[in-house]
Formats: sequence, structure tokens, C-alpha cells
Amino acid sequence: MVRFIILIIILILALSYFGISIRDIAQSPTGEDNFTFVWRYVKDGWEIITLGIASLIEAVRGVFS
Repeated sequence: MVRFIILIIILILALSYFGISIRDIAQSPTGEDNFTFVWRYVKDGWEIITLGIASLIEAVRGVFS
């Protein structure tokens, strides 16, 4: 987790060095559309993963009960 935080900090510093504003990207219509597109697939993927884990837990419970 600490490595991930350090990586994010380095990424932000690199973007700042090249003069790229994260706020401008996030607030632009194209940026908002891209974030919405990616977020939809992240949510769908998370739902699939959690349903799979729940099914696995139920199967294990069924074996041991």
C-alpha cells in the first residue's frame, strides 16, 4: 500500500513537471466522458468479482455444513 501511495505521488510530480493539470483533464468534457466510461467498467468488474467470491463462499459453506 505504501508503494502504491509513493507511486501516485511520483506520478503527480511527473505530471506537474510537464505542466499537465489533472484538474483541467478531469473537468474537460472529454476527460469526464473517459472517467465515466472507465468507472462503469470498474463497477461492473467489481460486481462480477464480488458475486464470484460470494458464490465461492456459499459453495464452501455447503461442503462443510
